[in-house]
Amino acid sequence: MNLGNEPPSLDWHATTDSTSFDVIANIMVGLTRYGDDLTIEPCLASSWDILDGGSRYVFHLRNDIYWSDGKPVTAFDFQDSWRRLVDPASGASYAYMLYDVENGLKINNGEIGDPSMLAAHALDERTFEVRLVKPVAYFLSLTAVAPTFPVRRDIIDKHGDRWTEPENIVTNGPFLLDSWQHEYKIELKANPRFFGGPPRLSRVKMFMVPEQSTAFLLYENNELDYVDNRSFSTSDVERFAGSSEYRNFPLLRCSYIAFNVQKAPFTDARVRRAFAMAIDKTVFPRILRRRERPLTSWIPEGLCGYAPDSGLPFDPAAARRLLDQAGFKDRSRFPRVELLYPNREDAKLVVESVQAQLKANLGVKIELTNQEWKVYLARRKKDPTPLFRGAWGADYPDPETFMNLFTSVNGNNHTRWHNKLYDSLVSRAAGEQDEKRRAELYRKADRLLCRQEVPLIPAYLATQNVMVKPWAGGITFNALDVQYFRNAYVKAPAARGGSD
Repeated sequence: MNLGNEPPSLDWHATTDSTSFDVIANIMVGLTRYGDDLTIEPCLASSWDILDGGSRYVFHLRNDIYWSDGKPVTAFDFQDSWRRLVDPASGASYAYMLYDVENGLKINNGEIGDPSMLAAHALDERTFEVRLVKPVAYFLSLTAVAPTFPVRRDIIDKHGDRWTEPENIVTNGPFLLDSWQHEYKIELKANPRFFGGPPRLSRVKMFMVPEQSTAFLLYENNELDYVDNRSFSTSDVERFAGSSEYRNFPLLRCSYIAFNVQKAPFTDARVRRAFAMAIDKTVFPRILRRRERPLTSWIPEGLCGYAPDSGLPFDPAAARRLLDQAGFKDRSRFPRVELLYPNREDAKLVVESVQAQLKANLGVKIELTNQEWKVYLARRKKDPTPLFRGAWGADYPDPETFMNLFTSVNGNNHTRWHNKLYDSLVSRAAGEQDEKRRAELYRKADRLLCRQEVPLIPAYLATQNVMVKPWAGGITFNALDVQYFRNAYVKAPAARGGSD
């Protein structure tokens, strides 16, 4: 397969991107995991008790789970992991996942200086207890995602920043990290100690070819067995849409254009609203041609709180009036604006459309800056440009994973936008047990985000487009777009009809 880019990190506390998580999801597992229908299933925990009205969880670990060096996986490995995740010294962007655990937020923001005060404790080697500030509907989902996976503290302490290199890393998933030729290829091999039994594949090769056309040529030449959007350009999708090897399915992944609200002229919400109303989102599916759907809200359709009218309508005349009111009647006075985007063909098509629409509908010129994946991610985190293209894939099938992204405490909120009312609405919705009241809270927060304050412009809901060779099977597809290969297989060469 093709990852498209070099994973920025395989430290599941440090990384935030889907490329890295596609590797981690195959070499690590957690307390629970997702089934094919995205229901939560037991994994390293064979069972759990939900106590005290949903504010206390007690996980009971299996007795046949081992790290790749032969040591048992214990509840203390989860305790170490969760403490490391909230420790501000780790700088983990996903620390907010544990803010609903007692003392999680206070440890991460420095109010409590001791991570051992986190209310997530090993009661013994096989029992892990978690106490929450309040019941939250999605808590079990958090235990299936990478940032909550266990760690071997001794390995991290011994090897420092190099603990994720193949010669050092210790993991517990169906595959092992066998080799990592940086910027070229990662190879995984079957883990004979995996509690579910070794996977059907003995080896998975993950290449790093950023050019979609080059990667797809490798597929056509039978050098890749499977490709997805990272290797599948719009023109190739159109060519092969009728092929028996092609599949298309919707994702819980939203693409957007974001503002750095601390950089002029986007310190003014009127300018942000003007930009939002000057962009016709229906253009994006037409230029990408992969059955994407335009986004008119931040919460995608199908999730609690979805309301198609949460966002601003396409209205160029109203947009021009807003820009006039903000002091830019003379468009020549509009400052230089840079839009940052990653090195991908689909991202390029979208930002070029945004650039053309803003010029046609507002008379404003923006500059486009393209950067390689790791550089793009680092710049967006450290010093975001006034405009940048973003995408957010759901970590779990709940609106909280989208709405929490733009709260003041979220380490992945690169817009620099903070709003106490929004934070309050999202926090209340997370703990609301009544589905109707929860949906209404999310709708209010979505309107505040997309119609009033507008730190982002929702663009489109993505789809995944894949091609799979006839001799490859068992690859799991899901709306979270996490690639699992534990059940994948490749038929013997004789069954491939002569293909090599």
